[in-house]
Parts: sequence; structure tokens; C-alpha cells
Amino acid sequence: MNGAASIPLPVAALIGVCLVAGAFLALMGAIGLVRLQSFYERVHAPTLGSSLGMMLILTSSVLYFSTIRGELVLHEILIAVFLTLTTPISLMLIVRAALARDRREGAPGVPPLEPEDAS
Repeated sequence: MNGAASIPLPVAALIGVCLVAGAFLALMGAIGLVRLQSFYERVHAPTLGSSLGMMLILTSSVLYFSTIRGELVLHEILIAVFLTLTTPISLMLIVRAALARDRREGAPGVPPLEPEDAS
């Protein structure tokens, strides 16, 4: 027998809701990656899906293991910190690289580089 049988029903329901909602957000991010048209639209959906979905899934993990062990378990916070820091940074780097490439190639619809102030 594992410890899952000893979880109270309200806590199990909260864990299930967080887990399903997080999985749904991650799925929506994946669907957005496939369905959106341009590269610049596509990078937002998985980023938001992974950030919000990750937070809910890690919340369910914290609740589950804290209930099983009978003490507060916060190992997942380290995962959340790393993903919260690296996801937006990698998004900005990828978009800036694509924007520089599109400007160099003269792609239509790309905003021009703003001139620097001469003051």
C-alpha cells in the first residue's frame, strides 16, 4: 500500500484540479504552437503554457508530497525558480535572433530598427 490512500478527499480533489488544470494549460500551449501562423505568434503560446501549467503541476506535487510525508516539502520550488527564470530569457533571445535575421533579410512586416538619439 502506498501513501496515496491516506490523502484526505478535499486535498486529493485540490491536487487533481491543479494537475488537470496545469496539464490543460500545457496542452493549450502545444496546440497554440501548432495552430498559430507566424513565428512571433508561436513563441508566446508554449511559453505561457509552460509557465502557468508548470506552476499548477508543481503546486499539485507540493500538496501531494507534503500530505504524504506529513511535513512541508518545497523541493519543487527550485524547479519553479529555474523554469521561471529560463523560459522568458530564452524566449527573448530566440525572438531577438529571429528579428535580427528578418531585418537582415528584409522580411515584410518587420518593424525597422529605431534610430539612436543623436543628443
